[in-house]
Amino acid sequence: MRASSGIGSSQLRSPAGGPFSISRNQVYFPGKVSFCRAKFAESGVDGLSISLRVVPPSLLAAEKEEAKAVLSLFLKKQGLSNAVAARTINKSELFIDHLVSRLHSVHKSRYLVGRELTTLEIRDALIPYLETLFEEHGDILVDVVENFPNQPDKEISEAAVSSSSSTSSSSSSNPTLDSKRTKAMARVTEVGPAGELPPNILYLLDLGLELDQIKAMTRRFPAFPYYSLEGKIMPVVQFLLDLGVPKSGIPIILYKRPQLCGVSLSENIIPTMAFLENLGVDKKQWAKVIHRFPAFLTYSRQKVKATVDFLKEMGLSSESIGKVLTRCPNIISYSVEDKLRPTAEYFRSLGVDVAILLHRSPPTFGLSIEANIKPITEFFLEKGFGIDEVRTMISRYGPLYTFSLAESLEPKWEFFLTMDYPRTELVKFPQYFGYSLEERIKPRCAIVRESGVRLLLNQVLSLSESEFVKALKRKMKKMHDG
Repeated sequence: MRASSGIGSSQLRSPAGGPFSISRNQVYFPGKVSFCRAKFAESGVDGLSISLRVVPPSLLAAEKEEAKAVLSLFLKKQGLSNAVAARTINKSELFIDHLVSRLHSVHKSRYLVGRELTTLEIRDALIPYLETLFEEHGDILVDVVENFPNQPDKEISEAAVSSSSSTSSSSSSNPTLDSKRTKAMARVTEVGPAGELPPNILYLLDLGLELDQIKAMTRRFPAFPYYSLEGKIMPVVQFLLDLGVPKSGIPIILYKRPQLCGVSLSENIIPTMAFLENLGVDKKQWAKVIHRFPAFLTYSRQKVKATVDFLKEMGLSSESIGKVLTRCPNIISYSVEDKLRPTAEYFRSLGVDVAILLHRSPPTFGLSIEANIKPITEFFLEKGFGIDEVRTMISRYGPLYTFSLAESLEPKWEFFLTMDYPRTELVKFPQYFGYSLEERIKPRCAIVRESGVRLLLNQVLSLSESEFVKALKRKMKKMHDG
């Protein structure tokens, strides 16, 4: 395998602890075919759906070893010991196959032309995916990995986290992880010789966190109470304060993302911020960005770059990318291949300018195509709108698809039918669906009805209170004068 200068041999090691030294044949033999059939929930990776790729067994074996190394490194970064990470790897053969299958999907063009991947390319393909899984499953990720392709019952696993002393809970979650969590929980409430809690816990309490919150953070992330007060926690708190985060806002940030204290400021956070600022993220807005999405700065540079590269590919300028990341930093958490790209392809099939939609409403790309997006398209088509009208409505009002179909769009549509407006008014002003039915639409419409005049739909809803009154008076005067 070609070694990449971007990663040292000390970073990727086999679960057994030894460095990898793997040579791979670059010649592809059509006589020996291997491919993975693993499929993981909604990841969209299925060995059967991927074009058949001829991969010699030696190459496949090498890829599996590197996938194991990447997974081992990732698990250890989440606080697992070398021994626990190694045991997890040994129990996760099907998940390793799934990771290799994912490599074949992400880099299918490389395989088709017979080019092997570098160590760094394999890592860059898998780390963002593992981060997405960790964001979704949290501290039951080990269960997910070991039980693949069967997903563990999340409610049972979470019960095990909060009640590790229960026999039934212990049997439903990873015993080693439970033991690690139990020790971490004990460390939180450990009383010293002077009868005081540990210094880092006292500091967090003084900062404004409740003891129950610290316990909850520890259940989710057992490594947290082991972080050095002077070496880890205090520098991060001071860093956030220097960015402009008010002291009162620190507790909620740490509660949402305790992992922030484990990320190196000099090696990860500050370089990532500089990278994003060069793209146009407003440095004055960092406090707001982190408050909106505390996990933002805990993602790897590779994960951030993957999202940025996708946005560029879709046609966004660096300035637009900066604005998107500032307004909607959680777009970083969306998987490029499983979420962003399929959503872009769907809207492109409708004729929508994806770059404009991404700029105006990035949260739209975090929705499920099957559960959220397609039903809304079908809803408008069923109501008599043409596909060109739906496209126009999306283009004029990006957040249109972010509203609940049952709780927002349908009730507002039913009320619209009583307003005596042609359907084309909604094509001209789809922002109608963004206003509160009870607090804006119904009261304004009642006033217009009582006045006996008629206003355009956008005048009824978009004008300020004073401008709305002025428009009504002008219409009434014109009607009486006429």
